Amino acid sequence: MGSFKTLAPLICCALLMQSTGVTAGQATEYVDVLDLPAKPSALAQRSPLLDLARAGSRLVAVGQRGHILYSDDEGQHWQQAKVPVSSDLTAVAFPTAEQGWAVGGDGVVLHSQDGGASWQKQLDGRQIGELVRTFYAAKVEIEPDNEQWAALVEEGQRLVEEGADKPLLDVWFQDDKVGYVVGVFNLILRTEDGGQHWTPMQDRTDNPDGLHLNAINSTGEGLYLAGEQGLLRKWDEAAQRFVALPTSYEGSYFGLIGQPGELLVYGLRGHVYRSTDGGENWTRLLSQVPISISAAVQDAEGHFRLFTQAGHMLRQRGNDPLQLVAEAEPSPVAGAVLTPDGVLALVGSRGVRTLTVK
Repeated sequence: MGSFKTLAPLICCALLMQSTGVTAGQATEYVDVLDLPAKPSALAQRSPLLDLARAGSRLVAVGQRGHILYSDDEGQHWQQAKVPVSSDLTAVAFPTAEQGWAVGGDGVVLHSQDGGASWQKQLDGRQIGELVRTFYAAKVEIEPDNEQWAALVEEGQRLVEEGADKPLLDVWFQDDKVGYVVGVFNLILRTEDGGQHWTPMQDRTDNPDGLHLNAINSTGEGLYLAGEQGLLRKWDEAAQRFVALPTSYEGSYFGLIGQPGELLVYGLRGHVYRSTDGGENWTRLLSQVPISISAAVQDAEGHFRLFTQAGHMLRQRGNDPLQLVAEAEPSPVAGAVLTPDGVLALVGSRGVRTLTVK
């Protein structure tokens, strides 16, 4: 079972055909979502949204059918951005107030230089397969007896033949130059020039089974990956690769959040684990609700608030059990941001809403 973010790209085509009136008998009229700009919609604020980020004082939300919205008044009013694709968008990140990246279905990577008001396509799944194949083919030329390179060339060729159907699930940028995008089947790419060029990193991730990479995030003193079947990896600077961390859980992890000296990883059926030593040891944080955790945010006190796919809010304090915070009308949450004024902006399958943190 995958998260809402993981499943969303798989239903994109069906939703798009319904919204445009295209039927199976009208296949000749179909336009690839990678070539179809997102349509302006008065209902975009209420449509399914899958992630939310802060761009300076602005909030930027991304979601299905290429919808990107931005707000300059802490989520009270929203405007729809100009987006060149209609692919479902699963994640967004802004390392600076102006420079941001969004990723999603069909391997799409979008870039904004104006705080999320407009976007340009940097990469998509039609290019990724050839990028992977060419990169590892060059490795074969240097080390023809290395079976790993040959296997990765085959993987790239498979991506080419299957086309743009592999979603990217998360994005993280250190600054306006260095960043990563991750996705299904161990798909991971790194850029050092703001997305002008991308380097495949499948060979630098301890993931021999090709498990999905659902999330990438930093605590400020470590960069981590989380994925399905208990996958948890940490960047090892000396080894120049993401190495495996010990974990006692074999279910899917959907996200990571942390600060120096503290890391939380969360996922399926309400499982949350906390580490204070860089991921070497973990304590499970018990929850009153066994529902998948889909988003998290740090509050003004340095604690974390976690949200379930059903809309429950949980407060974390050290190794104490997670405390359930009552809400009048909970609804599913896929992304969360806490503003400096104590306003909690939330996005999910019902769009965007705001709460005052208590």
